[in-house]
Amino acid sequence: MIINSKSTEDTVKEGEKYASGIKAGELLGLEGDLGTGKTRFVKGICNYFKVREVVNSPTFIIVNEYRGIGQDSMEVKIYHFDLYRLNTPDELGTIGFDEYINGSSIVLIEWPEMAEEYLGKTMKKVRFSYGNGENERKIELN
Repeated sequence: MIINSKSTEDTVKEGEKYASGIKAGELLGLEGDLGTGKTRFVKGICNYFKVREVVNSPTFIIVNEYRGIGQDSMEVKIYHFDLYRLNTPDELGTIGFDEYINGSSIVLIEWPEMAEEYLGKTMKKVRFSYGNGENERKIELN
């Protein structure tokens, strides 16, 4: 399914809609060039789960940790990774990546290719690309 987002606000809303189908233990890979809306989509997911912290890109710190409220009214941890600055899959072991993949949290990964190689398994993916206008984006849901 391809969604045409007309604005950053639309991209956030699409993240909120998508979040209704996410369950604890899932890994979601977010693919796309810089500035295509991946972090905005994550902001929408976090809105859905009532995260109170400021949601921003973890580009320079690798991972942001958020606490939200799940569909069962229980706390859910959301880990938002940005693997753009890592050079090899071995670095994932160094940062303790395995500890985040615990079956009880939601893991959102920007630049997920390296994680997929490291884990040896696939994950759900959402692909982002530029649209025609300055703030338009195409979001491809798998």
